[in-house]
Amino acid sequence: MATITTLGASGLPSAANLSNAQVGNGASTNLADRGSVADPRSTPAAGLVRVTTTIGATPTCTYALECSPDGVTWLPVAYADSATPTTVSVATFVITTATTVWKVLRGEIPWRFFRITYSANTNVTNTADLWVF
Repeated sequence: MATITTLGASGLPSAANLSNAQVGNGASTNLADRGSVADPRSTPAAGLVRVTTTIGATPTCTYALECSPDGVTWLPVAYADSATPTTVSVATFVITTATTVWKVLRGEIPWRFFRITYSANTNVTNTADLWVF
């Protein structure tokens, strides 16, 4: 598993690729590291997650969006669907079609590392990216 920073060379947000055509169950191929926060008064990270799926016969996959302070201990991260950005959830969600979904990571919860865990995956290929602001 590679750890990818979410800051580009200019210090501005850049995409961190979490999975590229990943199949099966388990954590995303990569995890994102938004870096440490030097000023403890700074705003926690908000972000956008894009999951794009391609499918085979009878597809289904369950997704858990997870954050960590240390890259070892993982917990659900607060997110909202892009269509309802003020409705917050930490629940897993299921995709059963070829689609692209966007999830908004809420800025109220501080975190450093981020990953997606795929489970109950039957015939779904996942590509996922993260932008942190």
